[in-house]
Amino acid sequence: MVYMKKLKSTRVYLLLIAILGVLAVAGCVLPAAGPAPDTTAPTVDLVSPANLAASAVINTKLVASFSEAMDPATISTTNFTLAQGGTAIAGVVAYAGTSATFTPTSVLVGGTTYTATISYGVKDVAGNAMASSYSWSFTTATLLDITKPTVGTPLPLPSATGVAINATVSAIFSEVMDPLTMTTANFTLKQGTTAVTGTVATVGNTLTFTPAANLGNSLVYTATITTGVRDLAGNAMAAAYVWQFTTSAAADTTAPTVTAKVPVANATLVPVNSNITATFSEAMAPLTINTVTFTLKQGTTPVTGAVTYTGSTATFNPASALAGGIVYTATITAGAKDIAGNPLALTTWNFTTVALATGPAPVLLGSAGNFVVLAKSAISIANVLSHITGDIGVSPAAASFVTGFSLTAAGYYATTSYVTGKVYAADMAPPTPITMTTAISDMETAYTDAAGRPTPDFIDKNTGNLGGQTLTAGLYKWGTTVTAPSNFTISGGANDVWIFQIAGDLTVSNAVIVTLSGGAQAKNIFWQVAGQVTLGGDSQFAGIILSKTAITTFAGTGLATLNGRALAQTAVVLDKVTITGP
Repeated sequence: MVYMKKLKSTRVYLLLIAILGVLAVAGCVLPAAGPAPDTTAPTVDLVSPANLAASAVINTKLVASFSEAMDPATISTTNFTLAQGGTAIAGVVAYAGTSATFTPTSVLVGGTTYTATISYGVKDVAGNAMASSYSWSFTTATLLDITKPTVGTPLPLPSATGVAINATVSAIFSEVMDPLTMTTANFTLKQGTTAVTGTVATVGNTLTFTPAANLGNSLVYTATITTGVRDLAGNAMAAAYVWQFTTSAAADTTAPTVTAKVPVANATLVPVNSNITATFSEAMAPLTINTVTFTLKQGTTPVTGAVTYTGSTATFNPASALAGGIVYTATITAGAKDIAGNPLALTTWNFTTVALATGPAPVLLGSAGNFVVLAKSAISIANVLSHITGDIGVSPAAASFVTGFSLTAAGYYATTSYVTGKVYAADMAPPTPITMTTAISDMETAYTDAAGRPTPDFIDKNTGNLGGQTLTAGLYKWGTTVTAPSNFTISGGANDVWIFQIAGDLTVSNAVIVTLSGGAQAKNIFWQVAGQVTLGGDSQFAGIILSKTAITTFAGTGLATLNGRALAQTAVVLDKVTITGP
């Protein structure tokens, strides 16, 4: 008997082996393992009032929207708190969709800063806690919010035709709405009198209705948002919002694309206060455009910010200014979908911010900046090859002290072949006298500003000899005369600033060349000279000269050049020179 039992067991075992072998030959496989468990920590993607908001209304609720569905049992007054300083604010916490709401027991106090906190005790439906607590602050205004919300942009658009039968329906409101009121009771979709079943989801100011099944072919549907929806202050819409659209005969299976990016791919010199935008080829499902699907990074470091979607454009607004001279990478993932649910292909692009300025703040020239040459006592020119591009002026001296130019009177200004621009003097017709008085005053103010800048970065550099030097951005101060017997370089970025404070004269020798490198611009270079400025023949100089006395140029075999401005509190004496405003 024992033998027979063993034989039967062996036969069963061999039979199982044979069956598995047949299945393998037939290409059958055993059932795959289930989906990988969710181990991703949830995050807070959107809050209202916004972090650092300066004028939150005093009758507002607070809302925090999460990156995924949360366990409602963990959303409580223990894990969602509001405080003013060290004083806790009483309130009620509720949860709907992916948003938690804190309703203060009474209106907040105007002109007061509050801090809200979501602790890491909140968990998603898989039991994952946030990596750390999330806090934000805001300051209240003194008024109640009594403004009724409105619907800004519905999708599909009113009277739209050819709407895909697998489309979702969305509405973007004029402000953040109370998620507890955004329900199927307050949003309906009907074909005729037949209601379409589906689910409502909301984040911030956006509501989305997802039908349980595809809509019918070539049919008219009516969407209705009732006055039951309310903003965070409890204001209802003035009236129900109703719109219609007509479906197509087929589902939409075409993936959306990004048709425009700002900044454009590989852009340089991007301002550090820029927003990043992406325009899509078609309407997108607003709830899929968020800080999870639209990100900005510097290397591997995420940039915090808020994401909004309007029309067909998504905008990433960094929470603070970007760093200067840095490469950033914007990414929109396949989690971004059109209203039919088709995912976008992963899209990334880089751009580089403009390097931040170094050196002191620039000297403000006021109306003196309207002139390339400006003097108080006289302006003279001695060589027919000389030329000035930009306006010149003299005051309180009269036009008779503008010599060598062969002026032609033209009412309140004069012209000359030596100047591409206008010539002004104190005795010309109004409004020139007042204009010139103001310009001279602004010139003197600019000189005083430049001379009075404190805490220089460099003092008596190279004992006043600029020859062979490379001058980086900063404030320079010399207590003596400064000379340039040989070439030198001014090196820095396009927004960097140089101020040179010179107690004596500034003398630039013949044929000396000032080279601007690295993007340095003449408009950001200021030469404040208490003595006289002399530019030698054939020299090439750059910057705005603010001279307490005279500015003089001399003749050479070629033209001396000045890329800048000659602003003198006595005379400007020009020989063989070309001057061009920066």
